[in-house]
Amino acid sequence: MTALDWNDIRVGDAVTPMRIDVTATVIVAGALATRDFMPVHHDRDYANTQGAPDIFMNILSDNGYCSRFLTDWAGPEAMVRKIAIRLGVPQHPNTTLDFTGTVTGKSRAGGEGIVEIEFRATNDRGDHLSGTAVIGLPLDGERR
Repeated sequence: MTALDWNDIRVGDAVTPMRIDVTATVIVAGALATRDFMPVHHDRDYANTQGAPDIFMNILSDNGYCSRFLTDWAGPEAMVRKIAIRLGVPQHPNTTLDFTGTVTGKSRAGGEGIVEIEFRATNDRGDHLSGTAVIGLPLDGERR
């Protein structure tokens, strides 16, 4: 896989969508991998006592999936320079999480091509998260 050519990207371009089939295993594995041992991410009974119908994904997993969404589209030479997300409805198991995004800006800085993106991830309850990101790409065939 090669990185997108910054010169070929246009404001308004869609980022390639990404779908994650979220299971209880995905949620628990993400919590364990990020060392988030809060019971709401692995214990359904505890989550119920906190008012949630089931366990739910943690924000560190969300950030990881956002980065994957961006770099799957932009390629292995893309550098995520900034990412900001706002959480919405929870992500429970046995649903899908669909990422979509749009290029909102382009510029050059420090010898690299900068791409600004707005994105969101939705599930069956609505927007799970929305956010913005800035990624850097090599310019003029200069590969990292």
